[in-house]
Amino acid sequence: MNITATHINYYHICHRKLWLFSNGINMEHTSDTVAEGKLIGETTYPQRPEKYTEIEIGGSKIDFYDAKNKIIHEIKKSDSIEQAHQWQVKYYIWLLQQNGIEGVTGIIEYPKLKQTTKVELSKDDSICLEEIKQNIERIVADEKCPPVINSKICKKCSYYDFCYVNEE
Repeated sequence: MNITATHINYYHICHRKLWLFSNGINMEHTSDTVAEGKLIGETTYPQRPEKYTEIEIGGSKIDFYDAKNKIIHEIKKSDSIEQAHQWQVKYYIWLLQQNGIEGVTGIIEYPKLKQTTKVELSKDDSICLEEIKQNIERIVADEKCPPVINSKICKKCSYYDFCYVNEE
């Protein structure tokens, strides 16, 4: 299985979302929240595409990479699932390291909040990523979809209607 940064992100948000996405059930295209996030990413820093490089590596796409300073820039709408964002960027750093690019760091930018978070990858993080990848493969290979998590973040999820169609 080719694990991408999206898998890493979804693993930290919801195993059900991870399983659905990995098994070809994609709902992001119907989500206003996803569309708003893309719009923020595309319009907040209009000079970015000229200044930084877009990289596809290991099936993942890094939108903005500053090759000169070895910094990944990741733009997010909200910090409500910041841990998932951090692990996504750590995975990007790990992918670059696996391809011989050392000394990379990341910055998660939350333009609506006017905040940034610096991200680095430790040796312990690299070990943890190996475990996470194994867990992802196990979850995705399971014949049964994981249960609904009933979290406050569910209401903003693109899979919300799918997960709660039979709920009262």
